[in-house]
Amino acid sequence: MGSQTKQSRGGLTAWPSVEELSRLGVPRVRMAIDFVMWLGIGFWLIWEAYDSQVFGGAAVVVPPLAIAAVVGAAELYDRQTARHRLGPSLGVLGAVTLLATGSYAVGANTPGAILLIVCSVQALQRLPLAVGLPASLAIMGVHALVGEVSLREMAVVGVGIVVVGYMLRLDAQARGSGFRLLAQERAARLAEAESAALAERTRIAREIHDVLAHSLSAQMVHLEAARLLIEREPPGPFRDGVLERVVAARGMAKEGLAETRQALSALRGDMAPVEDYLRELAAMDRAEVRVTGERRSLSADASQAVRRVAQEALTNVRKHAPGAAVRIELAYDRDTVALEIRDLGGPDAGAPDARVELAKAGAGYGLLGMRERAELLGGSLSAGPEGEGFVVRLRMPV
Repeated sequence: MGSQTKQSRGGLTAWPSVEELSRLGVPRVRMAIDFVMWLGIGFWLIWEAYDSQVFGGAAVVVPPLAIAAVVGAAELYDRQTARHRLGPSLGVLGAVTLLATGSYAVGANTPGAILLIVCSVQALQRLPLAVGLPASLAIMGVHALVGEVSLREMAVVGVGIVVVGYMLRLDAQARGSGFRLLAQERAARLAEAESAALAERTRIAREIHDVLAHSLSAQMVHLEAARLLIEREPPGPFRDGVLERVVAARGMAKEGLAETRQALSALRGDMAPVEDYLRELAAMDRAEVRVTGERRSLSADASQAVRRVAQEALTNVRKHAPGAAVRIELAYDRDTVALEIRDLGGPDAGAPDARVELAKAGAGYGLLGMRERAELLGGSLSAGPEGEGFVVRLRMPV
């Protein structure tokens, strides 16, 4: 965009910018006025063509067909100039100039003059000045030759055309500059909002770290101390029961601390790649991990959804199918990323009835929440028994 701005304000060989050659930023009232003006010029051309009384008999269809051709040429000219194609743009102007010359040749002088004047103005408005000004003067020269216009009249008309064409060009430049300034202001506001959001997320991460992470770390220390003290006691049912509870509590505190650190990483935007996280998660359950497709960066929300679904699915496997072999597959497609967690069953994989009940319940409240999270992000999640095992599938847009 910066190069286009420099071009539009540069030397005589610079094209107007894309914004200046488009209808961006044009008020609807102005667009309506322009439409009525061009419609009026079209009717004026047809009126003058028939008023010249040279299109009688079978030639009565010529003026409407000529107007249709001029409209098509105008549309083509707008497209070619918007793409900064000089040759095709000059070709369209030349074709309309020839049509106007033909109008003079058959005696319809007024329509020919109108077409030549419009072409001259458009050359000044939409072409580089180094080309547009000579082209405009050349078209006016054609008008002087075929229309037998006096030198005084030609000078007045030529000055008027140059003034009108250049004023329209300046008007487009002002509109384009305003549009660019508005776009820059919006970009600045967006960057400011993103910076504020990042600062707030950093503040929240700091609070979580200072309160929750420290609390969980302290709990782990006390629980480990309690475990060591209990292990010194004589063996017995009471001692073994308490030890089992303390070990379980320490494990939960450890998992909570790991999840807290992941949440902190997500808030700070420095999360480890999803593949690395899945391999770390799978190592605890000795699960198999497969990654296919071209790897790419995921948004924070999509990455967090994949992590949470994998974590919840493996938790369900440990709970409802302990000892079952687990396979995790992460597949990158062109527009989506798909995660599949499948337990393959086994001698200790749990009863089929329990799996059916788990599927009827929405694969557990945890996976139900994950399904809602996926749908909010435009994805989908399904879970249910398949073969001898249980499968959880997540698909997220990227």
